[in-house]
Amino acid sequence: MSRHSHCKGIPDRWLNYKAVGKRLRGTRFIAFKVPLKESLNRQLARSDIFGHQELLDDVNKKNQQLGLIVDLTFTTRYYCFKDVPESLLLAKIFTRGHEIPSDDTILSFKRAVRRFLRNNSDNDKLIGVHCTHGVNRTGYLICRYLIDVDGMDPTEAVNLFNSCRGHAIERQNYLEDLRSGPKRSNEGMDEAEREPIRGCAILRQSDSERREKRGAHLSSQPHRSFPPRETSHRSYNSLHYGRPLPPPPPPHQPYRWSPPDPHRQWRRPPHREEGRSRYLPAEPQWRSRPPPSLPRYSPRWDSWS
Repeated sequence: MSRHSHCKGIPDRWLNYKAVGKRLRGTRFIAFKVPLKESLNRQLARSDIFGHQELLDDVNKKNQQLGLIVDLTFTTRYYCFKDVPESLLLAKIFTRGHEIPSDDTILSFKRAVRRFLRNNSDNDKLIGVHCTHGVNRTGYLICRYLIDVDGMDPTEAVNLFNSCRGHAIERQNYLEDLRSGPKRSNEGMDEAEREPIRGCAILRQSDSERREKRGAHLSSQPHRSFPPRETSHRSYNSLHYGRPLPPPPPPHQPYRWSPPDPHRQWRRPPHREEGRSRYLPAEPQWRSRPPPSLPRYSPRWDSWS
């Protein structure tokens, strides 16, 4: 069933292809589809994410080590050297799709592979090659190297790539050129070309590395002794953390009656007037005295008016 991606920036039919193939037997080549940078992987489901971290995890699970990535895509929008782990080298070779790569492109690929093999003759690091889907351009250049440099039979080289990648080369023009086309010259293959760029991304640790690091950390820690079951929580804290215990409660004594203190006995409040509440304030003194007397009327007051 075809799986189409409606996410912006995801390559067309990218989800239809297996992420990483197997190492080609007798060689150091391993093919995979283009790893995507983090901003593109955020648009995908968790099961479809494939970046450089997932690439390294897949290779490490097979007890292998990747040393060089040869990028054959004709763009830089999928990732750049800043997204490549610092443990890997990146060789960027711009290669157009759908058409037979030029002799200069083939020579650049041979130079990158030969340089890496010469510098890593004392180890078994792999050379990862990818285009967009890791099938057509990738398969052509890997098979071209096996035919021109290693002298492998064309049909054997194509079958080896198809079985290890998990997908067969689809372009008929690629297949016809590999099987019946002329071999390309290897002259100048040992000449120096631009050096691969080392990545500068610091990726998260894999699950196995985290488990090993956690095991080493726990083994270096002192052994913790736990209190016995009969030891209470309070005594454990006082024993291990220096907290003093509270004083023990006094022993139980029976109740004894003692005479009351005469200075603390209840006393009757002072006497108040009958009919008045003890809680109301006393009346003001001016209400208990009669109002002042007014002068008597005199007829002279009318004459003044």
